[in-house]
Amino acid sequence: MATISEGVEKKGGSRRLILLALAALAAGLLLGWVVLGWLRPYTYHGLEVHANTPVTNFTLTGPGGQPVSLVDFRGQIVALYFGYTFCPDVCPATMSELKKAMAELGKQGEDVQVIMVSLDPERDTPEKLAEYMAYFHPSFIGLTGSEDEIIAASVPLGIFYERHEGTASSGYLVDHTATVMVLDRNGRLRLVIPFDTAGEDIAADLRHLLRE
Repeated sequence: MATISEGVEKKGGSRRLILLALAALAAGLLLGWVVLGWLRPYTYHGLEVHANTPVTNFTLTGPGGQPVSLVDFRGQIVALYFGYTFCPDVCPATMSELKKAMAELGKQGEDVQVIMVSLDPERDTPEKLAEYMAYFHPSFIGLTGSEDEIIAASVPLGIFYERHEGTASSGYLVDHTATVMVLDRNGRLRLVIPFDTAGEDIAADLRHLLRE
């Protein structure tokens, strides 16, 4: 006949087994959630592009009047933007979000190069561009060139731009495509980031590309 103490021990043992089983179940569910998170495809905030070949190379004039080619940045992620320093709203807003993205990336930002190609070579000298880009981030680079060189750089990427008259205070303005083109380490177009995408979301997309 079982004693009272033996009954208590059996009940205690059963309780421990139940608790261990529940703990194992919880651990399994947590592990499954983590694994599914790793396996679930990342959803980009920008429009994903599956280009098989690198973007057409171009050479423009960079800081100090030195020639700079797109292929110079192979091995880095390139955030390529076409704008101009006299832009009253869209360009500074985009540069500000890219600045936030770089702050979010921290040390990883060393493998990202932000480049703005000027669509206003008449006013955007290398010196003007260098001053403008440095205002947002010391690593940002501005490029300019002749009208023919700008066309050669922008057309393969489907960039639209058109000059029109502004006001007496602003001078002429340039309507233009306001997206950021993101190239991977091999120079292939991977993302088209819409205007007004938050810097934190841009950073998340860039971080994912950096892991590849």
